[in-house]
Amino acid sequence: MEMTLQSNVVQPLLTDRYQISMAYAYWKNGKHEQESTFDLFFRKNPFGGEYTLFAGLEECLKFVQNYKFQKPDIDYLHKILPNYTEEEFYDYLSTIDMTDIKIYAVPEGSVVFPQIPLLRVEGSILKAQLLETTLLTLINYASLVATNAARLREVAGPNTRLYEFGLRRAQGPDGGLSASKYCYLGGFHGTSNVLAGKLYGIPIEGNHIHSYVSAFQNLDELKIRVLPDRITGASCPFVESCEKYLDELGPILKISPNQTNKGELAAFISYAISFPSNFSALVDTYNVIQSGVPNFLAVALSLHECNYKAVGIRLDSGDLAYLSMKVRANLTEIARKFNIPYIEHMTIVANNNINEDTLISLEKQGHSINAFGIGRHLVTCEKQPALGCVYKLVELNGIPRIKVSHDIEKITIPGRKSLYRLYDSGGEAICDLMTRFDEPAPTANSRLLCQHPFSETKRAYVTPSSVKCMHRLYWANGNIQHPLQTWDEVRLYAEQQIKMLRKDHRRNLNPTPYKVSVSNSLYLFLHELWLSSVPISEFA
Repeated sequence: MEMTLQSNVVQPLLTDRYQISMAYAYWKNGKHEQESTFDLFFRKNPFGGEYTLFAGLEECLKFVQNYKFQKPDIDYLHKILPNYTEEEFYDYLSTIDMTDIKIYAVPEGSVVFPQIPLLRVEGSILKAQLLETTLLTLINYASLVATNAARLREVAGPNTRLYEFGLRRAQGPDGGLSASKYCYLGGFHGTSNVLAGKLYGIPIEGNHIHSYVSAFQNLDELKIRVLPDRITGASCPFVESCEKYLDELGPILKISPNQTNKGELAAFISYAISFPSNFSALVDTYNVIQSGVPNFLAVALSLHECNYKAVGIRLDSGDLAYLSMKVRANLTEIARKFNIPYIEHMTIVANNNINEDTLISLEKQGHSINAFGIGRHLVTCEKQPALGCVYKLVELNGIPRIKVSHDIEKITIPGRKSLYRLYDSGGEAICDLMTRFDEPAPTANSRLLCQHPFSETKRAYVTPSSVKCMHRLYWANGNIQHPLQTWDEVRLYAEQQIKMLRKDHRRNLNPTPYKVSVSNSLYLFLHELWLSSVPISEFA
């Protein structure tokens, strides 16, 4: 896969000050070349769900591949670090790259769960530490918004098309591009973001907004009043045809043609002349039923007469369930009256502040919407603004390290670990199992003891029908070691991954917890190290 261009802000200085400070302290104390292992993971699934989609790996690999402190970077570090910082440290920084770092990761688009290492970074502690903040920022939002998209996809159902319309609501241009890219990974069909389409090959969608409709006041403004027939090329009197059909529609739709806004009709006509093979219209600028839909249908019938097919309408306000059903009834009636079957099945797109709850409510009410354009709630992840990935040292110079805490969920699982996913005979995931790195890999059809990392009573024997090792070596010796898939392949992989979860794990409300387990050997080792790291209290 040829990797797409990365934002030029993703560079070594896109980090926190304390990473640079620690790098100097490691170097100053002669500790900088000690071999370390870091795990990047999160502690809780977002949005009250039981799964997360892993995203951002390609961006991480590009960052590591291009890692280099440039002269202006070194000059800037001179300014912000204390004046007693040794010059040799700057010389050292100017020479480092990440060729001797190793990165193991789960494939991009994988379904992942709390505590499992999404990335395992191995190498000198100074270099591995310098990667921390940037890897986190590249993975946290990408995984969060991809998961948000996947959840909306699950609620909307397989036959509803979803489009990301969030650029104008996103957290800046980079946030907007990331949202478009990773919403597509999460199952959306396209975006309104033109640059995202160019950079990532995502289908582009969008017609016009209210300002285009309100820019017209009457039919006299139309400079072009004819349309060439698609087949014959003959000139059709398009404006006259639209007016004729609007008169015919009055009795059928039980509206007076005088009720319709003629500026809106002019806007629709001008847009149809501009895009006769791809005409769709936003119909709620004035009144959906009394003006927008009749004006749209008049133009659609005129296009049909010139051998074109209109695409559909878009709703951006109002009672979406009621309006969509009413609009569908109008389309059905006109399709039958004029014997044009495709009109009945035209697309109805809605994009009025859509979120998970809206989609669930619409499904309960009943509606006739084929597609949704979703913006703010999708790209800002308004329900949960951050995933909370962390990056923790788990081994140094071959000696496992642990972080202990009064909060059980914040205790790290020490040492290098292997990660396996266990499947039943139907191909559904049973649980994830972490083992010590030097343990034999679990095998299919063998009985395994799987234990909760921190609770001795939560354990079960599992006999999987198949076992998959989830970690792959993606970066070593200065090169990407495992071929990357195309973006469409990653999207398809993510879809397949979600289908491998049981439906009760995937449901949006009160999903069944998915089990993340450790082997008996790792469990005993973790608890032994945990106990030895915490002093025993003494009371007089």
